[in-house]
Amino acid sequence: MNANPLAMLSKASLAIAVLAAIGFNPSLQAANPQQVEQLLKTGECQGCDLSGANLSGQHLLGADLRNANLKGANLIQTNLEGADLTGANLEGANLTASFVTNATLTLANLDRANLSQSQLYDTDVQGASMVALILDNANIFNTGIGIGGSEETP
Repeated sequence: MNANPLAMLSKASLAIAVLAAIGFNPSLQAANPQQVEQLLKTGECQGCDLSGANLSGQHLLGADLRNANLKGANLIQTNLEGADLTGANLEGANLTASFVTNATLTLANLDRANLSQSQLYDTDVQGASMVALILDNANIFNTGIGIGGSEETP
């Protein structure tokens, strides 16, 4: 049976397009399911691989996420009040409309993280990397994040 290589390519391309359209991205499916479950049950997941995890809308108050890998994680509308994310990798994570008060993000990687519409009050970001951090309409108070301008006295 002679299969048409172009027809096979078209079917493969169509399959990839369909998977992309429904949000499937194999590079974002690396989270360790047992560690996600551990976090949700105990609030403790120090050093866990939660990359690409869907934690949207979760209440992670006071969670211990020190040195956790949350690269590309979905944290939309997640409550991280009092969470310890010291040294955590949040590169490319989506924290839109999340609640990040009294949290510790010391030495965290926030490169390309989306914190649009988030609440960041009394959050420690000392030493955090914030390259291309997205802060559209975020409410920031008593946090070491400055938006534009200068604090110089005339």
